[in-house]
Amino acid sequence: MIELKFFERSDFQQLINWIETPEFLLQWGGPTFSFPLDEQQLENYLNNANSDNSNTLVYSVIEKETGNVIGHISLGNIDRKNKSARVGKVLVGDKNVRGKGIGKQMMTEILKVAFNELRLHRVSLGVFDFNNSAIVCYKKSGFVKEGLFRDARKIGDEYWNLWEMSILENEWFERNKD
Repeated sequence: MIELKFFERSDFQQLINWIETPEFLLQWGGPTFSFPLDEQQLENYLNNANSDNSNTLVYSVIEKETGNVIGHISLGNIDRKNKSARVGKVLVGDKNVRGKGIGKQMMTEILKVAFNELRLHRVSLGVFDFNNSAIVCYKKSGFVKEGLFRDARKIGDEYWNLWEMSILENEWFERNKD
């Protein structure tokens, strides 16, 4: 079992340690960051985040049993007028807990924030087409593929395709009505 807590400066080094390559940084952070990830970039990421009217909520993922930080996730582009937001920066950083359903738990917790607390209507995300484990996780969480952005990101000399996926509030509440 996991819980989300606001990402803080004391979590910076752990996150930096998890991001070992430019390719992994692009998968995790999209075009927002440049390699190597550093504290200044994370300071900028946290600017104006995690307050009542923020358009970004940034979390560390805590394993309840041990109290250890095992991952990271954010809810960004929060648009209260159109009742939408975007899940991003999803990372199960601790390699020892990968493949144990932590990703699905993380998605459940972030969607509780989106739909139960913020009362949003739509939550979207982007995922590279080769990241099959993430795609399976997002589908299990109720996300639906909407479309493929071909050659959406350039890394080195190659381009990566990006799936756009979303879940709507009625789909969330239908899945979680018990």
